[in-house]
Amino acid sequence: MNLKNKTKVAYFCMEFGLHEDFRIYSGGLGVLAGDTMKAAKDMDLPVIGIGIMWNKGYTRQLIDDYGRPYDNYAPKDQNYKHVSDTGIKVSVKVKDKDVTCKVWKVDKFDNKPIYLLDTNLEENEDMKWITDRLYMGSSEERIAQEIVLGIGGIRAIRKLDLDIDIYHFNEGHAALAGTELIRELINQGYDFSEAWKKIRPKIVFTTHTPVEEGNESHPIENLKDLGAFNGLTQEEMEQIGGNPFNMTVAGLRLASRANGVARLHGITARDMWKHVDNSAPILSITNGVHRPSWVDERMLEVLFNKNKIAKLHQENKKELLKYIEKENDQKLNPDRLLVGFARRAASYKRPDMVFWKIDRIRHLLEEQKIQFVFSGKAHPEDNVGKDIIAHIVSISRKFPHSVAFLEDYNIEIGRLMTRGCDVWLNNPRRPLEASGTSGMKAAMNGILNFSTLDGWWSENCQHGINGWQFGDGYVGEGQDDHDLHALYEVLLNEIVPTYYEDREKWLMMMQYSIKTTKDKFSAQRMLKNYYEMLYQI
Repeated sequence: MNLKNKTKVAYFCMEFGLHEDFRIYSGGLGVLAGDTMKAAKDMDLPVIGIGIMWNKGYTRQLIDDYGRPYDNYAPKDQNYKHVSDTGIKVSVKVKDKDVTCKVWKVDKFDNKPIYLLDTNLEENEDMKWITDRLYMGSSEERIAQEIVLGIGGIRAIRKLDLDIDIYHFNEGHAALAGTELIRELINQGYDFSEAWKKIRPKIVFTTHTPVEEGNESHPIENLKDLGAFNGLTQEEMEQIGGNPFNMTVAGLRLASRANGVARLHGITARDMWKHVDNSAPILSITNGVHRPSWVDERMLEVLFNKNKIAKLHQENKKELLKYIEKENDQKLNPDRLLVGFARRAASYKRPDMVFWKIDRIRHLLEEQKIQFVFSGKAHPEDNVGKDIIAHIVSISRKFPHSVAFLEDYNIEIGRLMTRGCDVWLNNPRRPLEASGTSGMKAAMNGILNFSTLDGWWSENCQHGINGWQFGDGYVGEGQDDHDLHALYEVLLNEIVPTYYEDREKWLMMMQYSIKTTKDKFSAQRMLKNYYEMLYQI
């Protein structure tokens, strides 16, 4: 399909993960957005990004002497070295004050241009803080940030004189862009209903999580006080997002087409939001990853030679172990099985699950027959997530030759781990995982996935051929106990014996892991799906 000179798209997202040193991202959502902009550049598609220039970015989450995570932030103004000045400024109203947003451009990471709005200007006086830190603060602070992203983003597009056909809201944070498009048409003489009807075909929406905390809602009074009504009445705002005002509901009602981010997530999302009247239909478009950013291309070159795959993998594994030794002063064995787990530390992802009945694997840890490397951040205000990290760190201190935790999870650590582990562990509580792109990256590097049948893995798992599943997709009472038993059974009776006793089968599985994922789960395929299913005018 020739996608050149096709629909011109503005892709709105609260965060973009482009490089480990450019800390305007928190995790998977941002990295997906960054991968999307890089794939659009590779494919020469008419896509631009709209985001926020976070001054201090997202937390640098480190481990203190007691083994507990604490939050730090990048030095002020450090992120600015990655952006160029467009010379453009736009204005939004927050609490009846005019707030100036400077527009920066970033395109130095082989990505399509991303325009980032910034309120960190002297002229904003007591409003400079709005674009200070990602995902921090109260409902009022978040609304102010969403005014900048949505309303400010549309105004930046107009000031930059960009020709846009489709506005893609990547999660609900951008929903106020829809109200700005409505306001523009009202100013041209349309009434509210006509304006809403007219802008819907131009808006598409991606919902990213079934987890309640990821579907933000605000008291309608807060939106009114902050100025988020943007000329609309309270009744009109409630028609869009309800009361309280739910950003996901607003996205679904403003858009003409929407998608979940995996086949299973699309089913989950349709059920979750079936009560929303006037909603866009929710399709399923599985996420993909930017292969040049994450995959050792040499793996694809030697795909038909198992021995060369093994040799390359061992090089990547040693690189990861060298990093662990440098950062943690821990020496792991390159010849022993290495299991990796890296993602946001949230309770539904059950990061420490493999240690819940540690006596099942204690002898293997003591003998260094199984080694684990973990990484991940908890949201700065999520003490449960921090407790989970502290538990993993405590295990690593009891078994320093078998368990490591890498602090301050970032793109660099993700790249090393998704190239250097032997097995990629993922155990979310079904059906709460939306997609899980880290597993795609690992699979394309020949790392064998070991996961519950959630997110993307339910579409690709061929048990014992390209990886393993555990739990058989069970959802219901006692799911944790059911999955934990299954995890140990597969780990001890299939994975460990295959690694140490059937090298030929292991290498064939690595080969098949790459073959079954390299194209099917690429960001290029995802963008083609977007153009075919979402971006049709």
